[in-house]
Amino acid sequence: MASEFRKKIFWRAVVAEFLAMSLFIFISIGSALGFNFPVVANKTSTRSQDNVKVSLAFGLSIATMAQSVGHISGAHLNPAVTLGLLLSCQISIFKALMYILAQCLGAVVATAILSGVTSSLPGNTLGLNALSDGINAGQGLGIEIIATFQLVLCVLATTDRRRNDVSGSAPLAIGLSVALGHLLAIDYTGCGINPARSFGSALIANNFENHWIFWVGPIIGGASAALIYDFILAPRTSDLTDRMKVWTSGQVEEYDLEGDDMNSRVEMKPK
Repeated sequence: MASEFRKKIFWRAVVAEFLAMSLFIFISIGSALGFNFPVVANKTSTRSQDNVKVSLAFGLSIATMAQSVGHISGAHLNPAVTLGLLLSCQISIFKALMYILAQCLGAVVATAILSGVTSSLPGNTLGLNALSDGINAGQGLGIEIIATFQLVLCVLATTDRRRNDVSGSAPLAIGLSVALGHLLAIDYTGCGINPARSFGSALIANNFENHWIFWVGPIIGGASAALIYDFILAPRTSDLTDRMKVWTSGQVEEYDLEGDDMNSRVEMKPK
């Protein structure tokens, strides 16, 4: 932990997570709230939520942010993804905690700004995740687990350095996975799959009803994806004890250069 704490590249990565998370939340939730504003030409019209539009906004914003800061922080932008990479022995415990803190803070800041931008909306819940009518807590939890599972599995598989068959854009693939999760879950839970995103809306809207679902579900889904990928689907040959040393010291390759050298990059890829 001490070696990470002293490196400028580490703190640049934490700042990148905060900044990218803020932009991601503002763009994606902002797109979801936009339909509530009346049509200027016909204020008597009512419009329904466009799930495809919202899903694409979440997916494309993740892909854009991953392309923008992926070489700096790995662009986790989700505590469930950070947890998956931690259990996959790719980041240290200290880095995971700092990333999750930065992600939550970024979500809160972005949602607070959105609350000012959309202050004229009556009953504005700021993208609060909630169970739909007819969906109980257990069913909502199951949806969150499955939607997060496919996302973290996609992250681990797409960024696996052992593969030589991956072509195209990894950020785009992960962004499409986020969009897919929203296409599934919006009608059931509003689609959390990201505890920090859910926390920002719940805090600013001051509504924590069933909020535990949007932490427990993604945590179970992300942890399950990491364990299944690393030990069943694509088991690693390196000794587990050696790999677990990353939890305390971080990836040595990330910090063996001077912190001011931009070639010393933090990537969301396993060794």
